[in-house]
Amino acid sequence: MTEFWLISAPGEKTCQQTWDIMMAATTRTNNLSTNHKFNIPDLKVGTLDVLVGLSDELAKLDSFVESVVKKVAQYMADVLEDSRDKVQENLLANGVDLVTYITRFQWDMAKYPIKQSLKNIAEIISKQVTQIDNDLKTRASAYNNLKGNLQNLERKNAGSLLTRSLADIVKKEDFVLDSEYLITLLVVVPKIAYNDWHKTYETLAEMVVPRSSHLLFEDNDSGLFSVTLFMKAIDDFKHKARENKFTVRDFRYNEEEMKADKDEMTRLSTDKKKQFWSKSDLKKSDLALKYITLICICSLQGPLVRWLKVNFSEAFITWIHIKALRVFVESVLRYGLPVNFQAMLLQPSKKTVKKLREVLNDLYKHLDSSAAAIIDSAMDIPGLNLSQQEYYPYVYYKIDCNLLDFKV
Repeated sequence: MTEFWLISAPGEKTCQQTWDIMMAATTRTNNLSTNHKFNIPDLKVGTLDVLVGLSDELAKLDSFVESVVKKVAQYMADVLEDSRDKVQENLLANGVDLVTYITRFQWDMAKYPIKQSLKNIAEIISKQVTQIDNDLKTRASAYNNLKGNLQNLERKNAGSLLTRSLADIVKKEDFVLDSEYLITLLVVVPKIAYNDWHKTYETLAEMVVPRSSHLLFEDNDSGLFSVTLFMKAIDDFKHKARENKFTVRDFRYNEEEMKADKDEMTRLSTDKKKQFWSKSDLKKSDLALKYITLICICSLQGPLVRWLKVNFSEAFITWIHIKALRVFVESVLRYGLPVNFQAMLLQPSKKTVKKLREVLNDLYKHLDSSAAAIIDSAMDIPGLNLSQQEYYPYVYYKIDCNLLDFKV
């Protein structure tokens, strides 16, 4: 499981004794969880009124920061096209995997000086994550526009001969150009009708040039044929072609327009690769266009991937600092002054969640008899989901490192 329980309990004679009692109850006889001390520095307490108000503000900030962390993570997954291994390689906090960062958490004194008030620290975090959220929206909008334009061009250059672009198929020599009287048309003919085409195309209209039809390209279903005729016979030819289930494509050979389309496709494709892939990941890709070949040899990552890595790390780190703030504030409000509590990080397995919760409730029910009574009564009520209440005799916050919804 990638779920952690961040809890605190008041210090006995020493905080170490609190730790030892919890360890004995959860690991030494039944291995209910993997446990770590969670180090929270001596923060400035302030007044009781400030702490009460800050408790509510931190709850809202916690939800907001978590949502930003998940958005950045999910965007990374979208960029790397749901390649789980690649995503996990890039979702790091301070250069290490998330579990390692949480289990070895150390307060960042440089970013969040403990001499500042709790409220000021919360405001620093809020501004920092709000900026990340705003930047993500801007970058996501730019990416979506780029991706949309590229997809539109890719659709034009793939699919059926009835609809796809013909710019990468035809050549200048396939056409009669600069003639005052003659024109070359392109006709899509179903494969099963090739014989009919060869027998009839010269008679579909008057003034069709004999033996002027050539097969230029085939896909699974159809072939693209050229045919040359006099311009004044175009309408009659198109009408008769439709009757015979031959489709005349509306295409005029224009070298400048075709080059502009190719250049735009190449530019968009290159921009997309630069934005979303490390250059070492780039491979030859025709994208249904023979003229697109992208080969890169260096291993530096594109600007968006780098931005996502850096800002995911920043957002995740601030999220865990918010959890630390919440544990500190709630522990002072519940257990009183002077500050004397032990914060502990527990990682249960799926099979031990229920049993671990029962053991912790038994261990700490003396801390809040009203909470214990609620829990005991709830256990007797069928259909009541305890986890939705999230209130226990001890301070408790969940940290779930499963941040992604991978597509199957």
